[in-house]
Amino acid sequence: MYTSTTPYKGSKIRVGLVGIGYAAKTRAKALHSDEIAVKAQLVAVCGHSPEKTIAFAQEFNCTAIATWEELVNLADIDLVIISTINRDHGAIAKAALSQNKHVIVEYPLALDVGEAEEIITLAETQKRLLHVEHIEMLGGVHQALKQNLPHIGQLFYARYSTIKSQLPSPRKWSYHHQMFGFPLMAALSRVHRLVDLFGQVLTVNCHTRFWPIDREYYQSCICVAQLQFESGLLGQITYGKGETLWHSERKFEVHGANGGIIINGETGALLQPEKSIPIEIASRRGLFAKDTGMVLEHLIRKTPLYITPQASLYTLKVADAARRSAQTGLMVNMA
Repeated sequence: MYTSTTPYKGSKIRVGLVGIGYAAKTRAKALHSDEIAVKAQLVAVCGHSPEKTIAFAQEFNCTAIATWEELVNLADIDLVIISTINRDHGAIAKAALSQNKHVIVEYPLALDVGEAEEIITLAETQKRLLHVEHIEMLGGVHQALKQNLPHIGQLFYARYSTIKSQLPSPRKWSYHHQMFGFPLMAALSRVHRLVDLFGQVLTVNCHTRFWPIDREYYQSCICVAQLQFESGLLGQITYGKGETLWHSERKFEVHGANGGIIINGETGALLQPEKSIPIEIASRRGLFAKDTGMVLEHLIRKTPLYITPQASLYTLKVADAARRSAQTGLMVNMA
């Protein structure tokens, strides 16, 4: 457990932001909202493009920094938010913690399980906060699932499918093998949603296919994993994106002895014998702001957070088992 040495009462938490993309901009907007601006101040930002970083800094009234190495070494930064490409998460988190900064990092913490373990140990040694964002747990879909699972009896099967058809597929970091990482490690929330709902995993079996553009980029990918849980439930995850996939889908279904739950996009239903009951799904808007506000409240008042780094690490291990299964063609035992 960390103990803050910064007297936050009466002063603002000073924030450095790594990244200038969608997630970073959403964080910056949250930090400038009336509710959060009284607790924190965005001091500095760095990004991959000098011109875009300067424009970002001007928009959000902070200082543009050339590199993340410089940013984490700034003396007037208390908290570093990492919202950049997956490949760099681990290195930036380690550097920030080594400089006694608190850290928020978008999932995954790292693309290597061993590195993620080292970062968690470092945070404990430095007595700094390490928060791995998992806003899917705060969203309407996840909350609706948790509320309705008790109504369908003994669970035995769950399927979660997120497919994004993009024609043409963009040539950007999320279609780059090294920058994005193995799909189910990069898109860790797909695995974490099931782990949080259904518990410990016994075995993992996974298959993937990529449609390459060159050695670094691909135009499409599909990843299908089966998770056997200790409870006996069989979970299936499908993740796909790109121009070879012709129909987008975001669907979660759970089957139990007494009924089922189907959530298709933002529409949900509880299915029971001879009836279907609509499930209200809350909006996904504002989750980054909610996550940011919860972290600041935790730093100021020690209020509890909704996830621990250890919980995210366990899910990362499950996703890494999927990676190894896809590489070898063999089922991986988690025991």
